[in-house]
Amino acid sequence: METGITERAERRETGAAGAAEEATEAASETTDSTETTQTTVEVNLTGHVRSAAGTHRVEFTFAGETLRAFLDAFFAAYDVRDLVIAEREADATTRGWARVEQPPGTWRKNPEGEQTRPYARVLVNGVFNENLDGFDTRLEDGDRVALMKPFLYCV
Repeated sequence: METGITERAERRETGAAGAAEEATEAASETTDSTETTQTTVEVNLTGHVRSAAGTHRVEFTFAGETLRAFLDAFFAAYDVRDLVIAEREADATTRGWARVEQPPGTWRKNPEGEQTRPYARVLVNGVFNENLDGFDTRLEDGDRVALMKPFLYCV
């Protein structure tokens, strides 16, 4: 019985890897030809994003060198934008969060249209993008980008 589960997992991983290669090629072809810099990053996906993309990790090549260029290309290849990005301020918040009038330290927030949905996060090399330069964060070959939207269960 365990062998059957392993075989199914291997087939799913092989299929996801082939789809990822095709998606990377398609995204590279559809981006603006004036951008000549190609960047390859390791993308880790969790929760709902992983389920929708059909894989937990993919190497992704895109035209450009910013998180914004990566996200545009990745979302063109994988239909997961609505799971991660909030279009409006109201989509970025959830009921039940405590109001903080003057938070301690330096808190930054991405501008409207560049915020994540509640509980979803974008990380570059393990750091939340809003603690870097937001969507203007520069990426280099080999960087790790994580798109996270965990499963939440209430009892």
